[in-house]
Amino acid sequence: MKKQIERRAFNTRPLTGRSLLVKNLACLGICMAATPAMAEEAAAQVRLAPVTVVGEHQERLERPGSAHVITEQELRAQNYDNIDQALRRVPGVYFRQEDGFGLFPNISLRGTDTTRSAKITVMEDGVMIAPAPYSAPAAYFSPATGRMSSIEILKGSSQVKYGPHITGGVLNYQSTQIPLKQRAYLRSTYGEFGDFRAHGFVGNTLDTEWGRFGYVLEGYFRRNDGFKKIDKTPDFRNSGDTGFTRFEPMAKLSFEPKTDLYQHFEFKFGYSSMDADETYLGLSDADFRNNPYRRYAASRFDNITTEQFRGHLRHFIAPTDNLDVTTTFYYTEFSRNWQKLHDLRNVPGVGNMNLSRAVAGANGGAGLACLKGDLDCTLRVRNNNRDYMTQGVESVANYRFDTGQIAHHITGGVRYHYDEERRFQRDELFFQTANGTIFDHNPGQPGDAGNRKDAVDALAFHMQDRIRWGRWQFIPGIRYERLWLNHQNFDNPAAGGRASLDLFAGGVGVVYDLSEEWKLIGGAHRGFSPPNPSSVVVNKLKEETSTAFEWGARYLGMNGALSAEAIGFLTLFDNLIVVDNIGGTGTGLADNLGKAQSLGLEFSTTFDAGMANNWGFSNPYFFTFTYTDATQRSNARSTNPESIFSFGEKGNRIPYIPEYQLTTGTSIEFAEWALNFTASYIGAAYTSASNVTTQVDGNGNPDARFGKTDSYWLLDMSAHYQVKRGVRILAGVHNLLDERYISSRQPHGPRPGAPRMAYAGFELDF
Repeated sequence: MKKQIERRAFNTRPLTGRSLLVKNLACLGICMAATPAMAEEAAAQVRLAPVTVVGEHQERLERPGSAHVITEQELRAQNYDNIDQALRRVPGVYFRQEDGFGLFPNISLRGTDTTRSAKITVMEDGVMIAPAPYSAPAAYFSPATGRMSSIEILKGSSQVKYGPHITGGVLNYQSTQIPLKQRAYLRSTYGEFGDFRAHGFVGNTLDTEWGRFGYVLEGYFRRNDGFKKIDKTPDFRNSGDTGFTRFEPMAKLSFEPKTDLYQHFEFKFGYSSMDADETYLGLSDADFRNNPYRRYAASRFDNITTEQFRGHLRHFIAPTDNLDVTTTFYYTEFSRNWQKLHDLRNVPGVGNMNLSRAVAGANGGAGLACLKGDLDCTLRVRNNNRDYMTQGVESVANYRFDTGQIAHHITGGVRYHYDEERRFQRDELFFQTANGTIFDHNPGQPGDAGNRKDAVDALAFHMQDRIRWGRWQFIPGIRYERLWLNHQNFDNPAAGGRASLDLFAGGVGVVYDLSEEWKLIGGAHRGFSPPNPSSVVVNKLKEETSTAFEWGARYLGMNGALSAEAIGFLTLFDNLIVVDNIGGTGTGLADNLGKAQSLGLEFSTTFDAGMANNWGFSNPYFFTFTYTDATQRSNARSTNPESIFSFGEKGNRIPYIPEYQLTTGTSIEFAEWALNFTASYIGAAYTSASNVTTQVDGNGNPDARFGKTDSYWLLDMSAHYQVKRGVRILAGVHNLLDERYISSRQPHGPRPGAPRMAYAGFELDF
């Protein structure tokens, strides 16, 4: 593996007047918590639940919007470490697979743009986890799914409590919780393509004379050699160097002091590092159909290294039975350098050439020959070297009271947030002979391929009231954010500037208890998603807004053995913000697609035949289905041929949002052994707003990013056997039928999903 992160010393950001709000808001949160009367001493024995966006089972049933939790048991049953695999069992979620391992997720909720999950709010333990959620929301980092205790997905009117991207929904990773008693856990598996995974933790909660102290120490490691092979050349023989290594340790501490007021302190520190020989470069259609796991020789320099430090300090206090306040300080640093092929230079008879055009065979296949190492040319490799920083403080209060027969639960919060992205990129030139040998190299100069900084200060407020009156619940909520955006272009200072945005969101949800088993739900809300600073300053973009409606029903009966939910949704987007290009040679700024709508139906159900019939073993079934009609309501505003969102016409489908998706599965679970099956179907989708089925852009030029993806079925199977208490052996196969399919045409041409992968291992839990 190659290490490419370049270390630089940047000037420390001076403390501005807005930055002082961090201290002021912290004091406000503590003062709000400290002044009310003392709580009952019994409250000191209450244990703080983990911070969630969905809540416990009963709370999920009473939410006006769609809320799903993928449990620890469900994640471990199929040994999932790819977030795309885990999310298949949740309706209304779409994903564009890029690398086959889920290292760089492209997730959409209810029809938002999938690109780098930039249009949803991604959190871990209730704290935003994207490298820079405002300045650069494109998530080139996603935590390892395999170390999580659960994953929460929230859509609909309830998401006004969160931000800044609330036109689609919220994804919250729940990390390993501090155990209430001593526990040691280790899970390890080994599989095809040299796949090795190890996840372990130890933790306990202790009562001391000063109070209750808890801790968990965790480590997660995964290594895979990769399932692709790079074409060999006379000077390059490491064709199997296409894998990755990932390491994520974490420490979490808690303290509940023996005080009259119940208080809970939690400190968390986590670290992530990844080294992946991953590429933006795809294959021609003909080469893909012949061998989808091939990589061209020109991609052999491609590698990404990432490093993240994250931490938070959280304080919870309950001054009275009806009031509690949670204040969280958080800080994140993230660095990454993706060294990857950017374009071709000095192609005979052509000159400079875009990779997507080369892969599509433009100019008589000259560029494609260069990529394969069969032509004299120059490879330009860009070091996309970037640093990110995020910090902030948030204080959220909950107050419960009654007015006659009406019960209220008011939630209000204030957050100050700052984040920044610093780009300091360079280009390298590799000079290639006609047999693929590199005979010379120009390393370039740091900063010659981009030297700029984007930063955002954000002040956010929200308030929501859950009003219960008899069988009715009404949940109105509002959100306001004030953004100060700063774009600095050190190569061209005149192109920089400052701007500000005021963002408003709000809505109301309704729940009606038709009976003890049936609930009717509905809601309407206005959402927003802000553009990054460069797009505001340079392109004068305004925020994306949405008006969304949903309606449906939930059922829970047969003593919990049967549950079902059906929700229809309609989201009307205005100023739909999309990424101008991923991997192309366009501006790289955000663009405005125009008006769009996403209309659909989400259905999910679970049934445990063993529980319903008292069989003495569990036999659960689940089924999820999504129908989506995501279309443009206006002609695309972009005429940039490098953008897959250009030249779209009213009525065309939104790229990468399939019309049909479904996942179903079943298990047979005895005390000592279990067998699990999961099957998923993902429909084909257009890969551009122009909805063409051939590889041509809006100007009629060959471009491998345009066309369609394949529809496909995936079948996963797993089993485990309990040797004795705390000792389990396990095995399974992902993609059992070895389905081969085009999962994406971005960044540069057709890309495959992962092939069949078998694994086996053990689990110790004491």
